[in-house]
Amino acid sequence: METVRVVCAHDCPDMCSLLAEVENGRVLRIKGDPEQPFTAGFACAKVNRDAELVHSPERLQSPLRRVGPKGEGKFAPVGWDEALDEITGRWRAIIAESGPLALLGYAYSAHQGQLNRGLMLGLFHALGASRLIAGTVCDTCCEEAWNMTVGPVGGADPEAVDESDLIVSWGADLVATNVHFWAKAEAAQKRGVPVIVIDPRRSRTAKLADWHLQIRIGTDAALALGIIHILVRDRLVDRDYIAAKTIGFDRLEAEVLPRFVPEKVAGITGVSVADVERFAKMYGAAKRSFIRLGEGMTRLARGGEALRAVALLPGVTGAYGRKGGGALLLTVPAYGWNYDAIRKPPGNSTGPAATRGVNHLRLGDALVNMTDPPIRALFIAANNPAVTCPDAGKVRQGLAREDLFTVVHDPFLSVTARYADIVLPATTYLETEDVYRAYGAYWLQYAPPAVSPQGEARSNFRLAQELARRMGLADPVFGMEAKAAIEELWRGATGPVAGLDLAEIFRGRPINIAPEGGQEFRTPSGKLEFYSEQLAQAGRAPMPDWQRDPQEERDAARWPLRLLTAPGYFQAHTAYSGVNFLRRREGEPYCVLHPDEAQRRGLADGAKVRLFNERGEVGLVLKISDEVLPGVVLVPGQRPDQETLAGTVNMLCSDRYTDLGEGATYQSTFLDIALWREQPVAST
Repeated sequence: METVRVVCAHDCPDMCSLLAEVENGRVLRIKGDPEQPFTAGFACAKVNRDAELVHSPERLQSPLRRVGPKGEGKFAPVGWDEALDEITGRWRAIIAESGPLALLGYAYSAHQGQLNRGLMLGLFHALGASRLIAGTVCDTCCEEAWNMTVGPVGGADPEAVDESDLIVSWGADLVATNVHFWAKAEAAQKRGVPVIVIDPRRSRTAKLADWHLQIRIGTDAALALGIIHILVRDRLVDRDYIAAKTIGFDRLEAEVLPRFVPEKVAGITGVSVADVERFAKMYGAAKRSFIRLGEGMTRLARGGEALRAVALLPGVTGAYGRKGGGALLLTVPAYGWNYDAIRKPPGNSTGPAATRGVNHLRLGDALVNMTDPPIRALFIAANNPAVTCPDAGKVRQGLAREDLFTVVHDPFLSVTARYADIVLPATTYLETEDVYRAYGAYWLQYAPPAVSPQGEARSNFRLAQELARRMGLADPVFGMEAKAAIEELWRGATGPVAGLDLAEIFRGRPINIAPEGGQEFRTPSGKLEFYSEQLAQAGRAPMPDWQRDPQEERDAARWPLRLLTAPGYFQAHTAYSGVNFLRRREGEPYCVLHPDEAQRRGLADGAKVRLFNERGEVGLVLKISDEVLPGVVLVPGQRPDQETLAGTVNMLCSDRYTDLGEGATYQSTFLDIALWREQPVAST
């Protein structure tokens, strides 16, 4: 047996350093690396089972060609050369007839390695294909809001929470999505540091906290502005810090804050006046308050406004200027790699022709309605959009087009793969070589493969290179070994990574690049922006505010319940669906309804129910619990059709944009619930 130091490549902010115990070409066990301080020697309950992911009997063993109707999952094995010949032959014919814009291809977040995510994007960039604007299903709204407030820069170092005197998890279920930060918060809690959770759900994190403020969905901005109102009223504002490091506070104080008195805030948020006052007093008294910002609060119509308001709080008290204080959303801007070296090679000539963008959350609309030219060929890797995209029914409508040539590269026969013409077997991260960076901590690390590719699986990196060769692309990156391609990320790199020794990188030890000192601001003013001139010039609200969204008001008048989505504890996303143990541990796909709402409808715990609105329906098992407020339906995880009674929850969500970043609005979904029928009605 040998032990191989590897890195978790799942879509998670922690980026754990792991030790894989390997014998005779099989992964026997995965455990956390004790030499990486943030991982601290333990892996989450999901990653602990990744040996089963690698060796799952459900893995695809060879390329497949469709032999039945799209969506039914009927395929026959083919050889790799035959599959690649068909793919590149079809692509060349489509390019000749309709131009490269008729192609759309991408790799997304199921593999977080810079090569295995980036080079597939580089392939389609070099081909001049239509470009997927990725991330809108996840984080573009919160990123844009952060950038308009703090700037494109990483937030507070999560490991500095050891010096915090108050920890606030705002819209983040840390036990599910950021467990290594939770371990540090829990250690601080044992030392007497208060831990407060602000969340519409009484999550596991909320149950473990000292105090849970159960806020109504979409009212985060009102609460944050109410807190600032009280801080000003009670003279708990650091005026010196505001004068030196911020801009626009005087306008917010004069034009916005007077409207957010505690009584009004209580009426909006559902948090009592006494609790609003208590939280403001605790926050104002803390010198090194640390806010861990969750992305979920931004996945609704006015989500950018919410994050801007909350991200301003540490500027009011000066916490951004103290170690252990501030706020953390993401750390990605800190790395400074030359991503374009992998993601944007120029192609055969002077570069690809002018391209067009396809917003990830409107993939279905693009497949159904885009013209001049229509999308005629689609390639998908490391993503399952038939389950994860909003308006998933429209995505499937597009995937079902007989004139759309679709290729899916995946370790498993996902729902999306069932619509493909060609399915190619992909490696898991434990079978690939790559370099990784955390997006919720300041660590990077190189990792070799723990084992060889299983069956006939190939990595995204290798597949991108082979497709490039067959398509006649001559960019050097398409012929490089992995280490040489990694070195390209350092050519022209900036910031803390620029000075790192590549020989040290390739030893595979985790490397920390956490910034020193207080929060840096990279806005146009170089300060924390309570008032954003960029937003004003773009015709957007320059200061955070809160008001009811007209479309949400209309939907709420039609449908009595509001959807709340959250990661499952064992099925956070469909990348974990291939582990049978984790599926069983999570249990049947379910929804959670408050007892008052269940009683009103005569629904019993454990009943088979359907959630429905004008876009479609999904069949789930009902759990009755007061972990959610009346008027809310919680659906944890994104479970595929093979596990639900029918459909997936994102069929109910529209492809409407957020106020900033053109992101997804999952939490702006309204619906109703009723007993399941054996013959569900068709979508309206």
